[in-house]
Amino acid sequence: MNATLPTADALIANIDADLHAAAAGDRAAYSRIVASCQNSVTAIALAIVRDVPASEDIAQEAFLSAWQNLRRLQSPSSFLPWLRQITRNLARDHLRSQRRAPRGVDDVEAAIEAAADPHPNPCEQLLDDERQTMAVELISALPDDSREVLLLYYREGQSSQQVATLLGLSDAAVRKRLSRARATVRAELLARFGRFALDSAPSVAFTSMVATALAIASPPAAAAGLLGAGAAAGAKTLGQVVLGAAGSIAFAMVAAFAGIYLSLRKQLKGAIDDAERTALIRSAVICALVSIGFVVALLLASHYTRGWLGPTVATLVFMTVVLWQTAVVQPRILRRRHAQEAQRDPAAAMRRRRCERIQSWIGVVVGIGCGLGGLIFGLIESGRL
Repeated sequence: MNATLPTADALIANIDADLHAAAAGDRAAYSRIVASCQNSVTAIALAIVRDVPASEDIAQEAFLSAWQNLRRLQSPSSFLPWLRQITRNLARDHLRSQRRAPRGVDDVEAAIEAAADPHPNPCEQLLDDERQTMAVELISALPDDSREVLLLYYREGQSSQQVATLLGLSDAAVRKRLSRARATVRAELLARFGRFALDSAPSVAFTSMVATALAIASPPAAAAGLLGAGAAAGAKTLGQVVLGAAGSIAFAMVAAFAGIYLSLRKQLKGAIDDAERTALIRSAVICALVSIGFVVALLLASHYTRGWLGPTVATLVFMTVVLWQTAVVQPRILRRRHAQEAQRDPAAAMRRRRCERIQSWIGVVVGIGCGLGGLIFGLIESGRL
């Protein structure tokens, strides 16, 4: 553990300063965040699994998971709560997997390890067993809501403010939990726990191990956007963005072209001349190009911008152009055909136009509702709103 710890305010300021660079792929900045948070993350995991090596493995996995999804966050203030929740989820998953594991497998693995080491060191094995037994006994003796607090309290220089900052609690709540633990646990046991907390704290080597893992892990993922552009995570150039999201683009283009083609085919069946046919095809091509442009704009916005403005502008432009083409331009193109139908059978033409207007309004309402709903959902899921 570091000999000199920053104050709670300085700790938050340092994390906030490094988050933006880390989200852009700066591994050194993220390594500094790991060094600042490793005590709290391992303490959270240890309080749940009660196993020091397992807690460090879980903490490493939590840091790597947060690194790969860092650009989902819009606000730096949500980083610590998010990281704590990732750690708790991983620790609970570890406990569930341990309960499901059959004992026969453990016995086989132990036999293989013993065979692979013809000269085991009984003293080292005994010390490891004693440490693990002590960890379980000491942590189990504490009140449930005080385990994380006490572990971190001793690791962070016995600063209640520091603990409150790292665990997202008030200083008063931390002091209350400390007081409850002191009242329910013997002083001698509490002193042993304090020594255990310090001895089991992650060292500089832990930060180095995570930093090494960052070098081979995927860089922070770009926010997914509305159409699943997460396949472009980590791309550095426009070409890599497009190639990395090829699956998302292909799916979006197929869906867009399918809708445009089906609508165009129906309209072309009754075209009265080449001029009308050409105008309908031109309108359909504009809609297709705008659909492709919308997907590309979302990919660029998800990779090069932060916040809600880029995806929102792209969505509104797309919806405006498509609605203009379908509600204004295409009716104008079909005006001569409608006039001819009205001359042949006015009543039937009127009924047909009324039905088309109803369908058009339903389409407009559903399209706007789904478009805006999808936009809001995408912004929330990607951490931009």
